[in-house]
Amino acid sequence: MTLEAQLLAHCRGRLAAGQRAVIGLNGPVGAGKTTLCRELQQRFAAAGIRLAVASIDDAYLPLAERQRAMAGNPFGVLRVPPGSHDPEALAAPIRAWRAAAEATLSLPRFDKTLQGGQGDRTTPWSGPADALLLEGWLLGCRPLEDSELAAQLQRSDGPLAPLRPAERAWLQRCNGALVAYGPLWDLLDQWVVLWPQDWRLPRRWRFQAEAHQRRRGGAWLSPEQLNALVDASLLSLPPALYQRPLLPRAAWVRLLDGRRRVVWEGSGPAAPPGLVPGDERGGDQASSPSSSATG
Repeated sequence: MTLEAQLLAHCRGRLAAGQRAVIGLNGPVGAGKTTLCRELQQRFAAAGIRLAVASIDDAYLPLAERQRAMAGNPFGVLRVPPGSHDPEALAAPIRAWRAAAEATLSLPRFDKTLQGGQGDRTTPWSGPADALLLEGWLLGCRPLEDSELAAQLQRSDGPLAPLRPAERAWLQRCNGALVAYGPLWDLLDQWVVLWPQDWRLPRRWRFQAEAHQRRRGGAWLSPEQLNALVDASLLSLPPALYQRPLLPRAAWVRLLDGRRRVVWEGSGPAAPPGLVPGDERGGDQASSPSSSATG
């Protein structure tokens, strides 16, 4: 069974039971989440199912609130890390849509070009939807217990060992901020995970995407700004500790090479031991943030 067939079967089953599916798509920056969402929308439309798509970034706080929430972060960014969003801005309309007889769904939207490139909320989207696909780099990430995080911070050979003192302090703040996202994650009934063969790849992918946008005449960020945004994701929630636990629970995993080609895919529990670099059934080689923070 393909990813598309699996998701279609899931959504059809939900609709037959009088329910509306909400699918979560987790993947690092530049992994092709937007492209996959567009392809799935087209496939679902051909099957007669209206698939709405939203991003966790659509729930960013208004600029003034984000400035307060992101004050003191070591990357100098105003978006990306946990705490820069208002998860309830997505959770509330999803609950209302699931409970309503009619299929109209209203969702917040965010425009990154507003406020001089800092971004701000814009006109919400509203339309009929039979299912929803929600994507984002931190989708599904849960906070670690304080004792577990403290133990990880003390390890001299663990994935957090390369972090600077400011990054360690910020990580603890982000870990606490994840609590607010739990009610939104609880609304998702199935997970898809895009996992890179090497966690140095998201930085390369993000720079490639920016170069493509620049060639098309769009707005662009400096290399320093790009590095800061990538660091803000990889170091605010190091994938070894926060994304990795999603793998065995995922309905579908796609392992991507440097050109974003799928080198293996299937259900998370069915992944052969060691197939996904750094998962709990294999080694730790690709999950340390140090491999990507300095790349």
